Amino acid sequence: MDTKNEIRLRLRFYEDVQENIDTVRQKFENYKINFSEDCSLKTKHNHIWMNIPDSKREYWSPHLHLELEPKDNNETHIRGLFGPDPTLWTFFMFLHFIVAGVFVMFSAIAYSNYVLKIPTTMNLVVMLLMVFVWLLLYFIGKQIRLKGNEQMNELESIFFKILKS
Repeated sequence: MDTKNEIRLRLRFYEDVQENIDTVRQKFENYKINFSEDCSLKTKHNHIWMNIPDSKREYWSPHLHLELEPKDNNETHIRGLFGPDPTLWTFFMFLHFIVAGVFVMFSAIAYSNYVLKIPTTMNLVVMLLMVFVWLLLYFIGKQIRLKGNEQMNELESIFFKILKS
């Protein structure tokens, strides 16, 4: 997967496997029992979460969420989604909502001041600052993804190794 040309912070992929969903799920269950030191696996129904083991995990370590969907009798469609640690992702979303809220609040105040013919310079400066903070958050997210790129490739190779077993 070419991660350098992607704008999105959470990378997605799709894979079709010529086996039924129970066989694919069983492969992951077998891997969880036999090779638990390579990758930690959690399964629930048709969802599988692959994580870097605690010994190698950093704050920027990615995880892989797989969703198994039956396509035909003997075919399974797998949706994969790479993402940061859920706690880190929640924190980033919280910061984005704060920035958006401040931007909307100051834009409303700027509009009111404009209608009342009061100077809006301060409000526009804060709005511009919020755009800058939002761009900064995006580039910090890209840096975190770049740091986790090697571990992302590691999770992907384990995923394909499990499918071939």
